[in-house]
Amino acid sequence: MKNMNIRLVVLLGAFSIASIIIFQIYWVYHTFSITATQFNQRTKIALYAVAEKMADFNGAGLPYNPVNQITSNYYVVNLASKIDAKVLEHYLRTTLAEHNLNIDCEYAIYHCETDEMAYGNYLGNKPGVEPQKSNTGQFEKQKDLVYYFGVIFPGKTNFIIQSINVWLVSAIIIFAALTFFAYAIFIILRQKKLSEIQKDFIDNMTHEFKTPISSIAIASHVLGESGIVNEPERLKRYAGIIRDQNVRLEKHIEKVLQVASLDRGKEKLARETVDLHAIVLEVLQSVDLGSKTGSPTFITELNAGRPEISADKLHITNILYNLIDNAIKYGGEQPHITISTRQIGEKVIFSIRDKGLGIDQQYVKRIFDKFFRVPTGNVHTVKGFGIGLYYVKKIVEQHGWKIRVESQPGLGTNIIIEIKSKKE
Repeated sequence: MKNMNIRLVVLLGAFSIASIIIFQIYWVYHTFSITATQFNQRTKIALYAVAEKMADFNGAGLPYNPVNQITSNYYVVNLASKIDAKVLEHYLRTTLAEHNLNIDCEYAIYHCETDEMAYGNYLGNKPGVEPQKSNTGQFEKQKDLVYYFGVIFPGKTNFIIQSINVWLVSAIIIFAALTFFAYAIFIILRQKKLSEIQKDFIDNMTHEFKTPISSIAIASHVLGESGIVNEPERLKRYAGIIRDQNVRLEKHIEKVLQVASLDRGKEKLARETVDLHAIVLEVLQSVDLGSKTGSPTFITELNAGRPEISADKLHITNILYNLIDNAIKYGGEQPHITISTRQIGEKVIFSIRDKGLGIDQQYVKRIFDKFFRVPTGNVHTVKGFGIGLYYVKKIVEQHGWKIRVESQPGLGTNIIIEIKSKKE
């Protein structure tokens, strides 16, 4: 699928998801608001009916607009007459049930003159819920005073939510479908990225293999000439080309096989006590002998007091080769590389620092990803597979060590590995 088509699919998918989510949220909120308004209206009508019944019971009239909503779930009913608590409870229970308001509530009776609460109780509409008992003795003695009462519905929000549960269920189903769709888009983008990485890897591998194979083919053709046996120097030179290019091919193949082995989990560490300083010097000697690129300058500051570590010698050697190879490749025209160690408690801090191109911060955390190479446009002046640092990180983690990168564009890169010293 072309990049433009994928972008179009992602944009349309994102727009569709956002539109559906906004629309669904709006309708749930709208339904909740309408249901809350209906609850308020039904409650006012029910409480007004309670007030009428109490007025008829007392043989008194009702004041103007006796029912007032104070907060979202608290209502005050002004009777300005005597109130019998038992009669009020009876009318509250029956009238709320008549208006399909099957919800628990609490009520309180107040003095009209002092606004002091004279009596209060809890009314449960659920089966098995008994009204809480209160001491009404003092209230009974003052029944000749005039009162008003307030009713609060603590479970109003839950009651409204239960009333719109169909909408909520549909919203959950839609959100689940949208989540699946968003995940599918994520998988498509991820597969596209992996496909591009795989393509780049194959292109790089093809290029890296093509050069030595071509050199070997040319050298083999020359060696096949009948007169080559009479030119020993020329014969030796072309035989050396075949040998060098064969070693180059073996190194490339070994890198790919190592990563494949790591991914399959078949790479087992053969730990032994090794001297980190000795391995560093051994690798540097090999690099100096084999390096034909940029005449690298190496500075060693091996200051760790306890360089003996428990490690797989083969893998620690490969790690050093990979790090030094990277430092040479990206160290500029004349690489200037500092390799240092220092002791901090039970740890040896190994560092390899170059003064080359450096890495932008947005790519620093990704350089250990498999097949990842820092983007440099359509041209990669430095060839490779993008698996060297992936291998390094995997082996470091298998040893139980830590690795981090410090880098700034134009100032170079410093790769630091924290290694546990061998216990004495």
